[in-house]
Amino acid sequence: MQLTAKASLNHALLISVCTPDFKGDEATESLAELARLVTTLGFKVVGTQSQKQSSTKRVNVLGLGKLAEIAELTGNKGIIEISEENEVSLDDDELTTLPSENLPFACADVVVFDCDLTPSQLRNVENQLGVEVFDRTGVIIEIFSRHARTKTAKLQVEIARLNYVAPRLRETSCGDKERQMGKGAGETTLELNRRKVRDQLAELKRELVNVQDEMKGRRTQRSENFCVALVGYTNAGKSSMMRAITGSDVEGENKLFATLDTTVRALFPVTHPRILVSDTVGFIKKLPHDLVASFHSTLAEAHDASLLLYVVDASDPSFRSQLDVVHEVLEEVGVQDSKKLLVLNKSDQLSIEQQNALMEEFPDAMLTSARNPADVSKLHKYIVNVAQEEMIEEEIVIPYTAKGIVGEIRSTMSVTKEDYEFDHIKLTVRSNAIELARLKKKMLNL
Repeated sequence: MQLTAKASLNHALLISVCTPDFKGDEATESLAELARLVTTLGFKVVGTQSQKQSSTKRVNVLGLGKLAEIAELTGNKGIIEISEENEVSLDDDELTTLPSENLPFACADVVVFDCDLTPSQLRNVENQLGVEVFDRTGVIIEIFSRHARTKTAKLQVEIARLNYVAPRLRETSCGDKERQMGKGAGETTLELNRRKVRDQLAELKRELVNVQDEMKGRRTQRSENFCVALVGYTNAGKSSMMRAITGSDVEGENKLFATLDTTVRALFPVTHPRILVSDTVGFIKKLPHDLVASFHSTLAEAHDASLLLYVVDASDPSFRSQLDVVHEVLEEVGVQDSKKLLVLNKSDQLSIEQQNALMEEFPDAMLTSARNPADVSKLHKYIVNVAQEEMIEEEIVIPYTAKGIVGEIRSTMSVTKEDYEFDHIKLTVRSNAIELARLKKKMLNL
């Protein structure tokens, strides 16, 4: 089950199902976000529809009247039959609440729901409309699948995709005929496909465990360094900020989920000892649970970080609710006690009045723009100061006969004072406990 942009499948109609717990501005913002998700896949959004329902768990997620309306927008390819009685006797919860966009060039040939559909709901709607139907989770998983680059991300996304696809597998007509004619080997095509998926999942999970062990080893090696993790909603500007404060070529694009793989770089200008910065996967509302579970190892970078930078797009009116999503996901993966800074990014897109209002609302935050060198320098200084607070200051006496030790200290520690005596150098250094313990052990062996 893959969502593929092609000439015959590129006009998307978006459907919002409003419930007592999901309505108003929240539903409107979510539908607009779904439009950006679908556009990221290369589709053209040609219309939107919305309907009030008591729940999204009903057998028929939409009423007959609404289905008939959508059928007209998708070319009447399905099996809906609407009588005059049905046309005039709609339930009270089957009202259109959002206007549909005009469809000037073509009917929609794919329908995307801004909620999760059960396999039976999805199958029913597809039969009734005669076009391909997807839910929000399916779209997000497809985007993740396309953007994964490293082996770890590919394994994680494929596990989530198979977990999503497995209950949605359907029996083929060929498999039914073979079973009826007695030519099958005791299993239908559906059963064979499901067993194949289970075997694939088992193999992928074993492979992922091995890769995660390697990742854990690398994180252990980095644990001696002060680590900063950029976390936030997708498209908040984390990769642009990462590029600005590390001087790296980390990919940053104005689209959802441009970054799926954790990238680690050293803060630039380089400090002694080095400070590492990691750019993590972005979050989104209604992030599929399987994806959260799959990306636990990736988000472990945030779990192990000494400082979390919560990057938000301050020019987006909905950034407060996006920030709530970030908090929820990080809490789910056990990230709670790290030191945090709210970074109000993209401030260059705000007026002076808007900037002042935000600083009054969030007095402990930092207003920045990744495009402004002065803002980047201010953030760099803040990170260095926080790292310095966690370091230990000690005085080290080094005999002149100890060759190479001074150079090693300068490359790994912050030297705050130097005194040259008759037979030794006295250095006052700041570093973490692990580095200092390693240095003292080396000094004893001189």
